[in-house]
Amino acid sequence: MSDASPAGDDPLETATVLLTGAHGTVGTAVTAHSAADYVLHDRREPPAELGDGAPHPHRDRDGAETVALDLGGADAAESLAAVMDDRGVDAVVHLAGAPAVSTPYESVERNNVRGTRNVLEAASRSGVGTVVFASSNHAVGMYEEQHAPSLYDPDYELTVDAESPLRPDSDYGASKAAGEAWCRLYAEREGIDCYALRIGSVRDPTHDHPFGDAERAVARGDCERGDEAYVEAVARMRCTWLSRRDCAGLVDACLRDGLDPDGGSGADGGREDDLNPNTLAGGAFEVFYGISDNPNSWFDIERARERVGYEPKDSGNAMAEPPE
Repeated sequence: MSDASPAGDDPLETATVLLTGAHGTVGTAVTAHSAADYVLHDRREPPAELGDGAPHPHRDRDGAETVALDLGGADAAESLAAVMDDRGVDAVVHLAGAPAVSTPYESVERNNVRGTRNVLEAASRSGVGTVVFASSNHAVGMYEEQHAPSLYDPDYELTVDAESPLRPDSDYGASKAAGEAWCRLYAEREGIDCYALRIGSVRDPTHDHPFGDAERAVARGDCERGDEAYVEAVARMRCTWLSRRDCAGLVDACLRDGLDPDGGSGADGGREDDLNPNTLAGGAFEVFYGISDNPNSWFDIERARERVGYEPKDSGNAMAEPPE
């Protein structure tokens, strides 16, 4: 459960939410810290362990079954819509897809592009009105390619926000940009509230801190504590880290906004034309950056704070040294 819920009735307490790609790193972060109770989807049953070797939390989830479905398949939209109808799904958090930046085109085209389009089409057929889509910072990754490593300096002047031009850094990043475009289409054409989250660096529980990537590099033998590579890895994570509980908090904030019949829980008190782009069918379309409260970062999270009331609890600068 989340650490705090907003005052009044919480729409997540009664909603049925489908979580695709549930058994991955981001999926387990969401189920561990979200206020919602999810219907789990993945292409396979949960593995025995997480990536850091800890027991996988979904293995003993009160015997809950995993909806096993290949979202890139020819009949995936029809099959998934039937699942949504059968389970009475109110909203979808779509995390499924090929997760690696190095993934070749054929895989991202099937799993990320077709998979995302099939999820949106299934939501449309089933009358589901809210979709939270896991986009990626790699949809704008060329800003980092151009400016790193100077970009990791707290005094470096660059801000990337929802108005910044798309600059994908890979086929993977381009597939996430395509997913955002399909979200916009279904907001415009079908009236679905779509929230695209350009997620930063989410890690398994053992490495869920700003030193996580550097410590993993030490464990692999790629660097030593305190050397140049280690220092740079920490500097980057101070910018891009999204803690597991903040990841769930951002997802919850978007779900509440979409599920709230009064039109939102953000600091502005609801959806207004000057804060939410108009769409032909009336669906919300928002792009938010998924990072914790990282003052060193070039990614803007003020939009998410103002629009849906995102309140990150962790900061990339909170730790001076790695945990023991």
